[in-house]
Amino acid sequence: MASTDWRKSVVYQIYPKSFNDTTGSGEGDIRGIIEKLDYFRTLGVDYLWLTPVYESPMNDNGYDISNYYEVNPQFGTKEDLEELLEKAHDKGLKIMMDIVINHTSTEHHWFVESRKSRDNKYRDYYIWKDGTYDTPPTNWESKFGGNAWAYDENTNQYYLRLFDITQADLNWENEDMRRDIYDMINYWIDFGVDGFRFDVVNLISKGEFKDSEGPGKEFYTDGPKVHEYINELNRNTFGDRDIMTVGEMSSTTIEHCLKYTNPERNELNSVFNFHHLKVDYPGGEKWALANFDFLELKRILMEWQVAMDEGGGWNAIFWCNHDQPRVVSRFGNDETEENRVLSGKMLAIALHGLKGTPYIYQGEEIGMTNPDFKRIDQYRDVESLNAYSILRDEGMDASLILDILATKSRDNSRTPVQWDDSKHAGFTEGVPWIEVSDRYEEINVARALEDGNSIFYTYQKLIQLRHELDVLTYGSVEPRLMKDEDLFVYERLYEGDRTTVIANFRNREVPYPESIDAEGEVLLSNYEDRQDVLRPFEAMMIYGQSK
Repeated sequence: MASTDWRKSVVYQIYPKSFNDTTGSGEGDIRGIIEKLDYFRTLGVDYLWLTPVYESPMNDNGYDISNYYEVNPQFGTKEDLEELLEKAHDKGLKIMMDIVINHTSTEHHWFVESRKSRDNKYRDYYIWKDGTYDTPPTNWESKFGGNAWAYDENTNQYYLRLFDITQADLNWENEDMRRDIYDMINYWIDFGVDGFRFDVVNLISKGEFKDSEGPGKEFYTDGPKVHEYINELNRNTFGDRDIMTVGEMSSTTIEHCLKYTNPERNELNSVFNFHHLKVDYPGGEKWALANFDFLELKRILMEWQVAMDEGGGWNAIFWCNHDQPRVVSRFGNDETEENRVLSGKMLAIALHGLKGTPYIYQGEEIGMTNPDFKRIDQYRDVESLNAYSILRDEGMDASLILDILATKSRDNSRTPVQWDDSKHAGFTEGVPWIEVSDRYEEINVARALEDGNSIFYTYQKLIQLRHELDVLTYGSVEPRLMKDEDLFVYERLYEGDRTTVIANFRNREVPYPESIDAEGEVLLSNYEDRQDVLRPFEAMMIYGQSK
């Protein structure tokens, strides 16, 4: 890195189960990450974020942790993780771990004890409430479908589970539970990790337990004590350490995210929000087919950019992760190889000029696409399988549901990384836990590295620019042409420097906007020359002096 300032960092997200398998098990492992460390050096990223590798029954692919202190044997051993840290650090790379502190697996020993009796000392580590056999305490809905309460016959009470029935919500009102969480996080800091991504951390404080006119989000999202808890977490763990933190924020607000990330409040470094990734949810409904609303995408991105900049907060900026479809299939065009490459580069340039910490999800840097699964037995994701069952019960045609899953399922991003054109895309010598995309022969890392004009090298250049140009890190954000239905345009301004990003989101020529100053050096473009029009999916980043 050109600077020790974490704000100049770029993070690469690894979903270990689908990254690289060295054992033939059909699932990726920690040694598979070690094997690819030089690849990350070539790309130029600073941090590697690993989704959970702890012991887990894997009902939600590791976000249901049964032991915070041990590594899941399917990924390897604690010694493997120790070796990963050592070798990554030797290569100038840092490791960010994923921690789930809103809930645990029902197989965690705290919960096993908790459900034994109402007076067990771990009972209050979780949220237990009375109801009747067929009437839960509230009508809140689980984010994975169904009621958010699960009945326990042994103690004749319900426990809260905002996600899967095997993911019981922790009770942050309990001081002993909080202290155990802090001890666990300090254990991993002492182990040598460099950062944490906190899963759905803004849900840890619950408010009143009452019926809702909706799914119940207002009673647990950015709850009444959430800032108090996160400040306490900061003070008892990473606050005085060189640790980078990012919180995943579910259905949050700008006001809260300014509080989460303003350095003076001692909470977190940065936040993920997902509002810009709901612009293809018609009426807020995920499980429906719809084109994305381009003007709304720009409005949300720029609203957050400007407000977080002016309020001293800090964004994580991203298109993809393990819970989102592939962006080139979603907001770009993957119908032809030419369009896939052009739109993949365009999306990269459009995002990486923004203010915040850029996140790259595995395979994004080579333009991996949605796999276009045709059968329900190709899916593994609990949320997708639940949605299929619910929509079928509601009478929706199976073929329509499959079309929806092909665009919205989390499994779209969880297919194995396509390393080369050999069997199973070089991911495994065994049988992959989920099928490899059929397009691996044309879309793979080996081919991308050989092609100097590939999407990979656009990402490499964008990372280099992030390290070198202060205007990309510290500059203010100036939205431009917000009502233009084709172009995404903004400027970054800092100490006399200016970068202008222009991105044509359409598969057609668009006139160059007269109101945008075209003077300056083109730092990066997905075309080899400049014309008076912006060609299909054309994007460029222009560097000059502000006037």
